[in-house]
Amino acid sequence: MTVTLVNPDGLPKPDVYRQLSIACGSQLVFLAGQVARDADGRRVGEGDLAAQVEQCCLNIGTALAEIGGSFDDVAKLTVYVVDWSPGKMPLLGEGVGRAAAKLGIDPVKPITLLGVAALGEPDLLVEVEATAVIE
Repeated sequence: MTVTLVNPDGLPKPDVYRQLSIACGSQLVFLAGQVARDADGRRVGEGDLAAQVEQCCLNIGTALAEIGGSFDDVAKLTVYVVDWSPGKMPLLGEGVGRAAAKLGIDPVKPITLLGVAALGEPDLLVEVEATAVIE
């Protein structure tokens, strides 16, 4: 694996993400923010945050597979959630968990979670961007 995840001593040790990723590889990959659209551009999970998170993660896996990688190669995620509140955390976790089961991966990565007023299209509840390192 090209990415090693670490929760160093002296920092909190969260269950749902890691504080650091150490990446070794020859290609640094920056993915555009992924949204809840399938391969044909159709909406997925309108009004359903968990379904939209799942589709975003599946899209990241699909993009990385196209270039010989996988979600396991992700070094960092940034998640933008419309009208974020802590009560949405279970839905975020549900969507990530479903995607992880389908992809057969451990989804725990360093993550930045940002609440935003809106995204590029009114039906979008979440957008996820990723940085990956591939051998």
